Amino acid sequence: MNVQSAKPNKQRKARFRAKIHERGKYFRAHLSETLQKQFKQKTSGVRKGDQVKVMRGQFRGKTGKVTGVDRKRFKLHIEKIVRKKAKGNEIFIPIAVSNVMIMERTERNDAAASKPAAAQVK
Repeated sequence: MNVQSAKPNKQRKARFRAKIHERGKYFRAHLSETLQKQFKQKTSGVRKGDQVKVMRGQFRGKTGKVTGVDRKRFKLHIEKIVRKKAKGNEIFIPIAVSNVMIMERTERNDAAASKPAAAQVK
């Protein structure tokens, strides 16, 4: 998806009309300082299995593993952030991607993970 307009309302409209498989590019979060030095980038895509820390909101400071990514609603589910329902069931509280920082990444086979290795080869 390629947004051509500079108007914020059209950018927002394009973001929410994006197809589910195109929404993955919006799931980027800041990396911790150690990961920034390691990968030489400030943000990275959030995936299931990543260790994240909540930076804003009611659950600020809590860390946990990402158990699910809801691309339809642009939210993450983190393992230790739950609430109990009246029947006693625990459900995950959705957290916006912009409110978390990636502390540890899962193993990946994509270009971003192999970026430092590719730079050494050249």
